[in-house]
Amino acid sequence: MKVLHVCSELYPLLKTGGLADVLGALPAAQKEIGLDARILIPAYPAISAGIPDTGVVAEFHNSAAGHVVLRYGEFNGVGVYLIDAPNLYAREGNPYHDQWYNDYADNYKRFALLGWVGAELATGLDPWWMAEVVHAHDWHAGLTSAYLAYKGRPAKSVFTIHNLAYQGLFAYHHLFEIGLPTSMFNVNGLEFYGQISYLKAGLYYSDAVTAVSPTYAREITTPEFAYGFEGLLSTLHSQGKLVGILNGVDDNIWNPNTDSYIQDHYKLKSMTGKKKNKAALQAHFNLPEKPDALLFVMITRLTEQKGVDLLIQSAENIIKQGGQLALLGSGAPSLESALLGLAHKHPKNIAVKIGYDEPLSHLMVAGGDVILVPSRFEPCGLTQLYGLKYGTLPLVRQTGGLADTVVDSTAENIKERRATGFVFNEANSQALSHAISRAFSLWKKQRTWFTVRTVAMEQDFSWQISARRYEELYRRI
Repeated sequence: MKVLHVCSELYPLLKTGGLADVLGALPAAQKEIGLDARILIPAYPAISAGIPDTGVVAEFHNSAAGHVVLRYGEFNGVGVYLIDAPNLYAREGNPYHDQWYNDYADNYKRFALLGWVGAELATGLDPWWMAEVVHAHDWHAGLTSAYLAYKGRPAKSVFTIHNLAYQGLFAYHHLFEIGLPTSMFNVNGLEFYGQISYLKAGLYYSDAVTAVSPTYAREITTPEFAYGFEGLLSTLHSQGKLVGILNGVDDNIWNPNTDSYIQDHYKLKSMTGKKKNKAALQAHFNLPEKPDALLFVMITRLTEQKGVDLLIQSAENIIKQGGQLALLGSGAPSLESALLGLAHKHPKNIAVKIGYDEPLSHLMVAGGDVILVPSRFEPCGLTQLYGLKYGTLPLVRQTGGLADTVVDSTAENIKERRATGFVFNEANSQALSHAISRAFSLWKKQRTWFTVRTVAMEQDFSWQISARRYEELYRRI
């Protein structure tokens, strides 16, 4: 089966979030189980630099982009089509906005072209390979399904929601530039409160829609999580068109026994390396090198969605119990400032690095005792999966993929060898603080802690499991 993934990020070449991790792993896992999976992505500078050896598949003129060259190369054993349109994509840095966080004014053109080429690859743009299933990811690729519908559905279409909060909203008058008819601009189509929604295009016109966890697939049918799409999503859910398929972990990148970013490897029944990673992490952040101090880590975008404000309000509980917190991330200036203030005030307990640092993030997952993911909502979440794999117990809020992957350390769950971390329900600092206290209580019972850690590390969230579930979905449609 020929499957084309249409996307805007690809780990490790270009990453702003978990979307890149998925596209860096899922197509390769699908190839391993026998699917002919390929990727379509804009030829951003970072992508072109990472895939330098390409051949020309097609050339054409586009009124919005000028001269466009469709190239083809390979990355990590997966075929990749690159849309070489310098007028639209030759911009360094973030693929969506400039250095001042202003969205590019021509994003409607940039991602319309992505969707258009995605549909064309199901109709012969590459005469040697024609997609049978076109799998689009997030709003950037949402128009793919609309173009396929407009062309008479030459291939089946799947749309995956990685984060419903970002909807790709653009003014109605752009419809005439992106080559779709006015008949598609209505409530049963592209229109969302008077604007074109690229996200809605993916939801409405696809043969199947997936969310990146079963719980998130249910949550987004409710007003609290649906961002105005609850009616459409509830209908899709009742029709069986909306399903949740959990993301996986790339074992080639995230594996404590082979991780290229850490010096001291370890595995179950040989955990000495974890203690060494903890010492290295404490040294990196200039925290006192105390092996018995409970070390919390958090690697995140600094937004309220991720519950960073809740952590700031709960940090006192870590400090007063002699724990440590190491945090890596960037985002809202107010949250950055508050975290840096805490680190300045409590240098022996809290350390913060503002920015993105892939090697450091691996050391943090390997060296921490608890990984914090107190999100208000979380479609899937990957850091808690990394934590499980590395024996760094996740402390999470019960939402989305966090609810599907972490089992709370209640006495009953520990006794039944099911517990893998700490779970709290309400999105407030009191509930988070109580969960932090429960982590300290378990830390004092080291034999029980090791039991929970063992169960956590035994969990299997490999991409092969997810790949097979996607294959089942493709065959069903």
